[in-house]
Amino acid sequence: MNALRVLHMEMGRHMYGGALQVFYLLRGLKEKGFGNILVCSQGSAIAREASSFARVYELPVSGELDPRHLFWLLKIVRKEAPALVHVHSRRGADVWGGIGARLTRTRSIITRRVDNPEVPWIARLKYRLYDRVITISEGIRQILIQEGIPQEKITRVPSAVDYDKYSKQCDRSWFRREFSIPPNHKSVGMVAQFISRKGHRYLLEAIPKILENCPNTRFLFFGKGPLRSKIEQLCIDKGLSDNVHFAEFRRDLHCIYPCLDVLVHPATMEGLGVSLLEAVAAGVPVVAFRAGGIPEVVRHGENGYLVPVGDSAMLARSIISLLKDQSKALLFARTGQGIVRSSFSLERMIEGNLSIYREVIYKRIV
Repeated sequence: MNALRVLHMEMGRHMYGGALQVFYLLRGLKEKGFGNILVCSQGSAIAREASSFARVYELPVSGELDPRHLFWLLKIVRKEAPALVHVHSRRGADVWGGIGARLTRTRSIITRRVDNPEVPWIARLKYRLYDRVITISEGIRQILIQEGIPQEKITRVPSAVDYDKYSKQCDRSWFRREFSIPPNHKSVGMVAQFISRKGHRYLLEAIPKILENCPNTRFLFFGKGPLRSKIEQLCIDKGLSDNVHFAEFRRDLHCIYPCLDVLVHPATMEGLGVSLLEAVAAGVPVVAFRAGGIPEVVRHGENGYLVPVGDSAMLARSIISLLKDQSKALLFARTGQGIVRSSFSLERMIEGNLSIYREVIYKRIV
């Protein structure tokens, strides 16, 4: 099977989340002798980073349903003649990728990474275009089954984390200088896009109670997004500016995670959560809402605490518990690293995708 080529579609512009998972997969397939073709957004980070592992075609992006994507894809598929088309993102790729594969009579699969429900009849039409559907969590798999997608057509292949990259020692002096954290202060981090479903507002609601009990605490928000200015203003309105630092999107999170005392992820919807995998690999206990695929990474009472969605009071209590109980936090950290090594390794993710490739290419999927 090593001579086979796979065409991948990933239209994300930044190197995190799904695009990072595709990068890991391309690199792993290349190491196993596969030929990769990558169709991606013009100027995207993955176009640069993956050029060593794939032949890259960059497409101009002018809206998710731009019909030119289908024209370009047909041209590329006919030129490259891949054994399989693997669509990794939405952004219109989930529609045009499936249609393009059908029109060229190429076997195809799609990876679903988000847990937001779709209109059932639209979902059934769309996924009918594909031979198989991969979900990154059981939570997403159950949503697709509820929407009427045959369960035998769906396979769970969890996202992965580069454990060796994130399981480093903390450079405490650098960390305190970089984020102006006074001595004897704890740090609570949140790593997420500033969009509604990530739930920044719930952490802001919890912070006053946390500071009442743990006054020597600093909160670090990492990420970009359309709601950032609104969250910053809310922070000012609540009088929290002295305790909250907005740190933008960082490329050195592998240096930052090991220095956090707690990671908070109050997302109301989440496919799985790459930032969770990275933090757990770095030995950080997590407090998160019990939403989507989060419970597959954060196991309540083992490597963190799960809180009912929207419950800011319990969110605060859980964070306070970990800030005050160092032995419990350390136990959660060690347990979490073991969970990541056994269940979310790069090799396991790559082999999981390969097993689907073999089934689709060598067996007739009905």
